[in-house]
Amino acid sequence: MTDTPHFPLSAVVGADDLKLALCLTAIDPKIGGVLIEGPRGMAKSTLARGLADLLASGQFVTLPLGATEERLVGTLDLDAALSEGRAQFSPGVLAKADGGVLYVDEVNLLPDHLVDLLLDVAASGTNLIERDGISHRHSAKFVLIGTMNPEEGELRPQLLDRFGLNVALSGHTAPTERGQIIRRRLDFDSDPQAFCTQWEAEQQALRVRCENARAALANIALDDAALAQITERCFAAGVDGLRADLVWLRAARAHAAWRGAAVIGEEDIDAVAEFALRHRRREQAPSSPQQPAQAPAETQASPSEGQGQWGDMPAPALATGARREVPSWPKKP
Repeated sequence: MTDTPHFPLSAVVGADDLKLALCLTAIDPKIGGVLIEGPRGMAKSTLARGLADLLASGQFVTLPLGATEERLVGTLDLDAALSEGRAQFSPGVLAKADGGVLYVDEVNLLPDHLVDLLLDVAASGTNLIERDGISHRHSAKFVLIGTMNPEEGELRPQLLDRFGLNVALSGHTAPTERGQIIRRRLDFDSDPQAFCTQWEAEQQALRVRCENARAALANIALDDAALAQITERCFAAGVDGLRADLVWLRAARAHAAWRGAAVIGEEDIDAVAEFALRHRRREQAPSSPQQPAQAPAETQASPSEGQGQWGDMPAPALATGARREVPSWPKKP
């Protein structure tokens, strides 16, 4: 964990879909990260920082806007290599993020080649720097979280597709939930340590749940039955390429681990469908008459009293018409 307290993820009001997507990506970083869309002031960075506390290292690194390629990947000192016969490497942002969370705010404003490079490393877990015949390789396994405000520009479809999961936040929050959000934020700002202590039991339960899911992940098969359902629904949604199928299958397995199941079930496939399809679905899919032209707007909900949940979210419309159940979360009385 870091010395600076982060607002606990378990204390965040609403945003259940996003919290679930973040936890699934922490369980299996090979999913490829989460792209969060939404207007300013939706606590996107707060949620990302809260996720870092669920990881072993607690590391949270931000890629500054305007960063150069060298700042991102690191640099090699050629003079040291020629004079001393060894590659002297100065680590960049990717090396510092290893084992933690790499947060990229306004990723849609980064140059395309940096986004492409960033996504390559996130997918492989390794950063390779080559310069004039000298190379250096290091581990770069991190949970990638990108945010963007669509009003300020879009990502090219080729780059959009490379983010594993996509969640949209609505800027329209009901007055009751707005009050809860503001009150908790004020309490945290007034005394961060006391606030984190107040929520430590719930945060620890969430941390243990993620750790147990990571440990169980390898024992859950990426089975053919689940793959058959996913490939049929990807075809019905009219998605291009095969990345959606792979991401959806991995996310469904992570969800099965999240709920403590030994195999991928239909409920796991349904639970992550919109995360995998939202940014890949065509406007009009030829084989999916029930599919809406646009993904439904996300609505925030406060935790339901006495049920230990962050809130029941309205189920997104899926190609099969199935309703997604929201998992149980820790709740402070």
